[in-house]
Amino acid sequence: MNTAICVIGSSNTDMVVKTDRLPVPGETVIGGTFLMNPGGKGANQAVAAARLGASVVFVGKVGNDIFGQQALSQFQREGIDSSFVFTDPENPSGVALINVDAAGENCIAVAPGSNGNLTPDEVGQAVDALPDSSLVLIQLEIPLPTVERAIRQSYKKGLRVILNPAPAQPLSPALFRYLYLITPNETEAELLTGIRVTDVATAEKAAQQFHEAGIPNVVITLGSRGAYLHTNTVARLIPAPAVSAVDSTAAGDCFNGALAVALSENRPLDEAVAFACKAAAFSVTRMGAQASMPDRNEVDEPKSPN
Repeated sequence: MNTAICVIGSSNTDMVVKTDRLPVPGETVIGGTFLMNPGGKGANQAVAAARLGASVVFVGKVGNDIFGQQALSQFQREGIDSSFVFTDPENPSGVALINVDAAGENCIAVAPGSNGNLTPDEVGQAVDALPDSSLVLIQLEIPLPTVERAIRQSYKKGLRVILNPAPAQPLSPALFRYLYLITPNETEAELLTGIRVTDVATAEKAAQQFHEAGIPNVVITLGSRGAYLHTNTVARLIPAPAVSAVDSTAAGDCFNGALAVALSENRPLDEAVAFACKAAAFSVTRMGAQASMPDRNEVDEPKSPN
């Protein structure tokens, strides 16, 4: 029987403008296309996991507004358990403003709104209610005290915790020993270890530092190159399929959601990372955050994404 996945994190509405290039400070770029999509790292990862066939519980907070109502409707459509999505009576739902260029690169500004008011006690209630075999996936778009409570309480309950330390910010090293797996990108790995990650050799050095801090499993994502996996028994780059990128928004979220799905199915870590790389490659060939997440049939097909 597959393990349930609990995703704890943010829910935003993404307002996306696609232009030929990203503007420099003080510049206006004309001729863009506008899209509005559900987003937020936590919600993105929950949707990615649900579309890939997992039983998903999402823990988060939305405002008492149209964006919050749309988010709850989206969770229902995706078959995600939103019993622990709390409503904030004072703050609006989170919003992200995203600019995407012709090569699929992006820059993002986020107004957290209700995400910034998800409390330690609220996530504590949710963790208490989880089945003992659950897998917990969490990011850093909610308050750090809430993240810390979720990680410590999950560990105490015997649950495996995956931390996607995004967006990049300093963390207490004391928290690391409660993690089963950490999944930084190059920027996040550098912030947390002080090692600038530019290739496999530097990724290995950063991963070793995470191990010394008490994390048994490390996956450092390297964009189009794939992901570097480092455990007690495996240390290698797992390549990503080559694709023509349209929009890299939420590719990391797709990767993390897919990785959690594969681990919930008790796949070995190297197979899980390869599965996540393939899912993320599909996501960058489409516009949007949650809109770009592939379903299980696509990722299980032997062919690679175009």
